[in-house]
Amino acid sequence: MGKVVAMTGNIAVANAMRQVNPDVCAAYPITPSTEIMQQFASFVSDGLVDTEFVAAESEHSSMSACIGAAAAGGRVMTATSANGMALMWEMLYIAAGNRLPIVMALVNRALSAPINIHCDHSDAMGARDSGWIQLFSENAQEAYDNLIQAVCISENMQVRLPVMVCMDGFIISHSIERMELLEDAQVKEFIGEYQPHYPLLDLNHPVTYGAIDLQDYYSEHKRQESQAMEEARSVILEVSKRFGKAFGREYSYFEGYRLEDAQIAVVALGSSCGTIRAVVDELRAKGIAAGSLKLRTFRPFPFDELAQALKHVSAIAVLDRAESYGAGGPLCSEVRAALYGLAHHPQILGYVYGLGGRDFGLDAVHKVFQDLQEAQAGKIDRRFKVGYLTVRE
Repeated sequence: MGKVVAMTGNIAVANAMRQVNPDVCAAYPITPSTEIMQQFASFVSDGLVDTEFVAAESEHSSMSACIGAAAAGGRVMTATSANGMALMWEMLYIAAGNRLPIVMALVNRALSAPINIHCDHSDAMGARDSGWIQLFSENAQEAYDNLIQAVCISENMQVRLPVMVCMDGFIISHSIERMELLEDAQVKEFIGEYQPHYPLLDLNHPVTYGAIDLQDYYSEHKRQESQAMEEARSVILEVSKRFGKAFGREYSYFEGYRLEDAQIAVVALGSSCGTIRAVVDELRAKGIAAGSLKLRTFRPFPFDELAQALKHVSAIAVLDRAESYGAGGPLCSEVRAALYGLAHHPQILGYVYGLGGRDFGLDAVHKVFQDLQEAQAGKIDRRFKVGYLTVRE
């Protein structure tokens, strides 16, 4: 058992970074992730970590510095949000393509325009094809735990890919919650010493980063990146199992709630999942076989495991806090693909909700479950039409 504290998600993540004690952190402030780097910078100035802190002139520069430091052989971390991550766009692909184990806390925020500083998942969803592993967190405890596990996942020699740990802006980042901090020594033992791979600073074994890679080998290198993402599937489970054994908090690709005998269910990411579970309990008390599934691992997407968990459910709603314009919700598209091969084809309803921090309350969840009951009864068919929740008509 660690120390029970009251912390915001941002401060919890900053403390996880302190306990990891990376060699380099490079960052540029942007709301709502600023507090992470602000707090971590105080750890640096107070001598609590040995980290070289780089205050870059932009997010593009901060990720560039992270890439250089990781290529040199350092353990590297950073944090950002929304438009800041969008300014990193070019460098996200370079970090993944060079197989650099960088860990980034992504405090999810809406992308402009219009200008908005509150939560949705458009930043993470826009980067879903960049080659980064993506873990989502429901609360401060999960963000803290995910960040520690992300270090081990990213640095595993079967993987060597960057990881972004996502948490909802303001809802998690700025809300004070009860959580448990592990002992510094426990975290140090769990993550172990960093073993660099082909570091630039090893002058006895010179290597080249950033070389041009045309038709002869580009496809093979991209396939290797894809294979690394596939290898990450087993590594995520191995690290999660080891974390659970050491600290008593179990993680997997997702968490089902009252799902074993559910006939209708909601799939979602992030902080909204607690609200959904509350409605599930209300419906269960009325004899309605409702359930929910909280997805933790969005990349790599757990197609087979998710299909197995939902194979008996007759109607499923997928809630997206982002939209892939012209194609519905990104999460909904993945869930549809996962369930396509089932002999029994459930009705799948897609919803977009909570954009720009719009409140998501019990009434909205009740509406979703009402729609699911009607779909189960064959009264509505909205397989490929996106429904908007929490929006004025």
